[in-house]
Amino acid sequence: MLLTPRPRLKSGISRHRKAALLASAVSVCLLAAAAPPEPLGVGDRLYPHLGNPGYDVASYDLSFTYAGTNDKPLQAVTTIAAWTTADLDRINLDFAHGTVKSVEVDGRPAGFADAGEDLVVTPAHPLREGSWTRITVRHTSDPVAGKDADGGWVRTSDGLAMANQADAAHLVFPCNDHPSDKAMFTFHVTAPNGYTAVANGLPTGADRTGRTTTWTYRTRHPMATELAQVSIGRSTVVHREGPDGLPMRDVVPSGDRKTLEPWLAKTPGQIAWMESKVGRFPFENYGVLMAQASTGFELETQTLSLFEKNLFTDPAYPKWYIESVMVHELSHQWFGDSVSPRTWSDVWLNEGHATWYEELYAEEKAHRPMDDRMKAAYGASDRWREAGGPPARPKPPAPGQKIGIFRPNIYDGAALILYALRQEIGRPAFERLERIWVRDHRDSTATTADFVQLASMVSGRDLTGFFQGWLYGEKTPPMPGHPDWKSTQPAKAPAHE
Repeated sequence: MLLTPRPRLKSGISRHRKAALLASAVSVCLLAAAAPPEPLGVGDRLYPHLGNPGYDVASYDLSFTYAGTNDKPLQAVTTIAAWTTADLDRINLDFAHGTVKSVEVDGRPAGFADAGEDLVVTPAHPLREGSWTRITVRHTSDPVAGKDADGGWVRTSDGLAMANQADAAHLVFPCNDHPSDKAMFTFHVTAPNGYTAVANGLPTGADRTGRTTTWTYRTRHPMATELAQVSIGRSTVVHREGPDGLPMRDVVPSGDRKTLEPWLAKTPGQIAWMESKVGRFPFENYGVLMAQASTGFELETQTLSLFEKNLFTDPAYPKWYIESVMVHELSHQWFGDSVSPRTWSDVWLNEGHATWYEELYAEEKAHRPMDDRMKAAYGASDRWREAGGPPARPKPPAPGQKIGIFRPNIYDGAALILYALRQEIGRPAFERLERIWVRDHRDSTATTADFVQLASMVSGRDLTGFFQGWLYGEKTPPMPGHPDWKSTQPAKAPAHE
């Protein structure tokens, strides 16, 4: 991320002016107001200005009005309900790609200013620690990407979808844009009749008024901002039942429903397979959103995973591969969505587990041996660590490449750690660890240290030393049970003439 320098206080105030301010009965407030707004953050090593201190969001209520064209800003209202965790003269929100029209705090007009990628709100009266507060921002939400502002809204052939990972939700709506602050969400999406709007959670109504319909959805479990999803398009919602009566809804372009149905029909069996590995599905419903867009990735948005439609229609992709990708995003519902990373350095827990179950599914269902892929990953692991850092200490993204932390070291490189752990503690202990992990941290956040501690407890021995090398070492440790596996050195690049 390209960091915005923090503005410094000016030191050129005259002595007489200082004396007057200090003599004033409201000097503290005036001095606070005189200080220029600055971007804050929760201290994430990879994204220093992401998130904000001083409050804990309980819920978001988001309203978007779509006029029928995806190259014009949407009209939006964001209401945040939060508990303050410190005395606050100002409230910093992450927001960087829209026009703010007005802000209210607890029903009263509030001042606001931009600072880097923060919206800095000054309430009429300071907020005291332990206060319940409501912040309402009326703003626009621009679906056209700005400079160094990729992510957020994804423009599809017939509307919009969202892709907020890792730090792009604040390009769509004001928020505390860090996975450590999960909250409940309500979505209201107004679109012209003929469009269908779908969002995370369960539908609670579709109210038609004249030429528009307002669709409402609510989550039943807390969610990180990076996992929010809103789809607006000429879509069909396909309903079916999953294991144990789990409500399922898939969102597909209306003209492609018949073609895509064979793939949609696979999801209930995939859920049952995952439940056999780690326990019951953690949310209120599930489905896939097949978007007519070119993103270059798939995304585990909570309860409604985002896929490029092309993945399912391009004959170049083998069927076993497509199914394993579906399982990758499905497994994220447990690993990454229900159990979210406390910091972005913990992202290996998301992607390593999703890659693990993707590979395990391919092994069990398509007879693609995991050992072969893990041996290949071991051979490349030292190169991945050199390029991207150790799996639990990834290098920061390069300027202008905000999703640059998503490198091979946190995918197959992190799955390699899980393979080594299973080799080290045995299959029964490993499978028990996986179930306990998603059970004990459900609807919460967790850290790498939490995983190390639980693995040690389940295995009955201290695994700190084992994990140190695998998680943080510059070189890949020897693989338990496979002393013959070797890391291969990168070939030297040919000289340019």
